[in-house]
Amino acid sequence: MAACLSVMAATAQDYKVPVSEAHEPMQTGRFEPTWESLRLYEAPEWFRNAKFGIWAHWGPQCVEGSGDWMARSMYQEGSSAYKYHVEHYGHPSEFGFKDILPLFKAERWNADSLVSYYKSLGAQYFFALGNHHDNFDLWDSKYQPWNSKNIGPRRDILAEWAAAARKAGLPFGVSLHADHAWTWYEPAQRYDRSGDKMGVPYDGRLTKADGKGKWWEGLDPQMLYQQDHPLSQGSWADGMIHRQWGWENGAAQPSEAFVTNFYDRTLDVINRYSPDLLYFDVTVLPFYPLSDAGLKIAAHFYNRNIAQHNGKLEAVLFGKILNDQQRQAMVWDVERGAPNQILDEPWQSCSCIGGWHYNTAIYEGNRYKSAATVVKLLCDVVSKNGNLLLSVPLRADGTFDEKEKAILDEFGSWMRQNSEAIIGTRPWTTFGEGPIADSDIKLNAQGFNEGAYAKAGADEIRFTTKGRALYAIALAWPDDARLTIRSLATGGQRVKSVQLLGHGRIPFRQTADGLTVSLPAVPTNGIAPVLKLTLSRN
Repeated sequence: MAACLSVMAATAQDYKVPVSEAHEPMQTGRFEPTWESLRLYEAPEWFRNAKFGIWAHWGPQCVEGSGDWMARSMYQEGSSAYKYHVEHYGHPSEFGFKDILPLFKAERWNADSLVSYYKSLGAQYFFALGNHHDNFDLWDSKYQPWNSKNIGPRRDILAEWAAAARKAGLPFGVSLHADHAWTWYEPAQRYDRSGDKMGVPYDGRLTKADGKGKWWEGLDPQMLYQQDHPLSQGSWADGMIHRQWGWENGAAQPSEAFVTNFYDRTLDVINRYSPDLLYFDVTVLPFYPLSDAGLKIAAHFYNRNIAQHNGKLEAVLFGKILNDQQRQAMVWDVERGAPNQILDEPWQSCSCIGGWHYNTAIYEGNRYKSAATVVKLLCDVVSKNGNLLLSVPLRADGTFDEKEKAILDEFGSWMRQNSEAIIGTRPWTTFGEGPIADSDIKLNAQGFNEGAYAKAGADEIRFTTKGRALYAIALAWPDDARLTIRSLATGGQRVKSVQLLGHGRIPFRQTADGLTVSLPAVPTNGIAPVLKLTLSRN
């Protein structure tokens, strides 16, 4: 991943691809586009208290139901997405991803209903997808004609999401991923290496002139695919993109026009929809360290938010794979994982109950995360001073399926009973105990270690605090209705009373081995017990 520069002021000439502010000037104010200035950031109190958000990671890649990254995979000969696309839609030399876009109709999508439901599950903030690596903008974009107002739904999706979030009283977040379209779409420059279409180029190099007489006449496919450039080193090796995610190791250098276009589109979103949170699927910041674009976006976002909140900064900006200095400038996002320790500053884990884009195979194979798994991840993350942002895949029509609904309903029921141990809490002196808590579980690149936490049983305890209350959450119900918490053995703080949320007071005994409680024979929920402990003040 990208090497992190030391904290320093930087001028335009320090960057290989400096961004232009000709269309969208950066708002000036308290923050400058330097690490030295941005490190003065402090996460707002509302975010520290929120703990749980829901994300609608939804767009035209859901049309085929082939899962995440399908707009790339459909150009990878022999992949399942390629085979499905060829069978149902046509060969990518004749029917490319651009031709999928009009099929994204969102015909059953109701933003108000969805956001209201998410809030009923306990969500304290809501995230919408603004664009993905497919480079299609889900708003009435000033700088990208390939957008949801012009094509497909013919609706400004971000505007409707924003209005629904504010109606529900939830902070509104937008995720923007299109900065990687430059390398991500490179398979669209390929061709089949076998079969009847061997050697016939895919549609990734088409130009505006090729659209004469086509449905997309007047649109330039290069504004979507961005493939009028040489391939990155080793581009035909499908996994190379992961090594080049941080723009090193041979990734094709983006042009100033492409970098500036992403910058312009991002400021367009900030200025028109005033998001409270902004998420980038990148190493550190967009185009960093090649360009100052990401630093200018950050400074603009913070300065504009301050101006809108009477001098108080209420904005949250996320980045991945951050060093200690960069974590002072924004909030660290860990994808599908968690560090195995309490962090001093708030952070976020982003995960999904299925794939990031809707995947019919996950539905048919019953491979969604269970409600119990989501609760385990949530409790573990919160015990370490983090928030969980949970994506719920939507079908192309804007609805989730009945299996997702059942999972969410069960999770919501647990949250309504136990949310006081989650929302508004802070870490205790230790985040937890148990075989997993005691293990040295490493992060893998952006994160990707959540599988270890999903296996937690009743011997895994996680702690949170609020006011004078200490909450102890067992990540499953014990078989014998007895629970012992080693961290509360005699010699430490004395326990005065124990309540089981959803039930009431329960008997307990505190010894040198720990605090042992007797749970009721009938569990209060089907997932995990939460104990509310009152400790002696001496």
